[in-house]
Amino acid sequence: MKKPRLSFWQIWNMNFGFLGIQFGFALQNANVSRIFETLGAEVDKIAILWIAAPVTGLIVQPIIGHMSDNTWGRLGRRRPYFLVGAILASLGLIFMPYSHTLWIAAGMLWLLDASVNISMEPFRAFVGDLLPDEQRTTGFTLQSFFIGTGAVIASALPYIFTNWLHIPNTAPEGQIPPSVKFSFITGAIVFFSAVLYTILTTKEYSPEEMKTFEGENEDRDNKEVEIYDIPKESKKSLNISIISLLTGIVITVFLYSMKVEGEVFVFGFGLIVFGILELINYALQKNGKYKNGFSVVMSDMNNMPKTMQQLAVVQFFSWFALFAMWIYTTPAITESIFGTTDTTSQIYNNGADWVGIMFSVYNGTAALWAFFILWLAKRINRKSTHSISLFIGALSFLSIFFIKSQYLLIAPFVGIGLVWASILAMPYAILTGALPSKKMGTYMGIFNFFIVIPQILAASILGFLLKTFFNDHAIYALLLGGLSLIIAAISILFVYDPKEKIKQI
Repeated sequence: MKKPRLSFWQIWNMNFGFLGIQFGFALQNANVSRIFETLGAEVDKIAILWIAAPVTGLIVQPIIGHMSDNTWGRLGRRRPYFLVGAILASLGLIFMPYSHTLWIAAGMLWLLDASVNISMEPFRAFVGDLLPDEQRTTGFTLQSFFIGTGAVIASALPYIFTNWLHIPNTAPEGQIPPSVKFSFITGAIVFFSAVLYTILTTKEYSPEEMKTFEGENEDRDNKEVEIYDIPKESKKSLNISIISLLTGIVITVFLYSMKVEGEVFVFGFGLIVFGILELINYALQKNGKYKNGFSVVMSDMNNMPKTMQQLAVVQFFSWFALFAMWIYTTPAITESIFGTTDTTSQIYNNGADWVGIMFSVYNGTAALWAFFILWLAKRINRKSTHSISLFIGALSFLSIFFIKSQYLLIAPFVGIGLVWASILAMPYAILTGALPSKKMGTYMGIFNFFIVIPQILAASILGFLLKTFFNDHAIYALLLGGLSLIIAAISILFVYDPKEKIKQI
């Protein structure tokens, strides 16, 4: 049985919560580097302080995805996680700008990002649960619209509070400006309210109804498997474990011999940890304990559908670029265009406020471009649409290096808005058509690995690269981001889209 088509307003309501989620996410992206610098962080140390965000997503999203796949209560399957995440994220937003030390701020980022992930991952699966294949592009496009709309307002809030309401954007050394504090409190209110609206206006299908739709997502290349061939799976886990452990050890030893700084070891350590997890999974499977949540998630990850494996490459290079932008745009723009690195100066804070405006530009553009992308995807296909968007994003990143006027920055950030809208919609629209319905949440959580792993890599090496090769000039991080987007734009053309022939609406 095919899922019923939903009206535009039903799709609108199910995605409205993303307005609030992105309010919190945008405030984090536009202001956390500013908060870290204000509390005394050096430019080459900012990236490692951001590592809490991707590590949190790496841990939280597959757990929440697996749990939401197997949850049913009075609020349904996904909605309980929206609500818990909204409450925790709102608290994180309130307390974040009141941090008095750098490590408290880093801890608040950890709490905030964990909470955002608790809400965000089930939202992705939510659209896959409720919409038939031909409406998923519309569903994820509306997510892009709400993400852009929420972020355009949230990113501009410090500027609005300062220039419209005359709330100061400077503070004594080591203190967060009042305009930033008011922005985060506003974000907490909007986050909770928007998520609550979706919870109250959108009903989920019951487990019995979902069973009648199970055949919809199957095709000849992707048959849902309830129980894997355990001997084969245990051998696969052992092989992956050995490769990961050896690679991680070699990288770590090499870096140690080069006497590099500590944060560069993060990626090597991560491979070692992953190898240990695969080894634990191997031991559990050999002892017949393969039905626990941990082993199920690990086995699902080791058996990702072909489309998901190919999209993983695209996501890796796309999100490496985005993370470079979120970390380094503030220090890059304040230094290269406003000519200062003094976080207590009026000029620096004016530059940081302008970065918020530029983030509003790219998010506002994303909200508008979302509908253009939907139109373009109908007329060509989703892969070509995404490739074009990624190339435009790459050119936009690269052009920032040559711009010396704050007003000329508007042009590249319009281009970044286009690629942001596409990144938020096209990969997920392609992916959901390749996933089994019973594992939608789990696989969405696993897919998040290829968003957070490049962020961990960026957090571990960008500071080192800037210090070693670019004399701590943050603008070069954006150049590396542009090159990364070019690789992503080429990679998407080789992805298999199982539903490409379905007319998307």
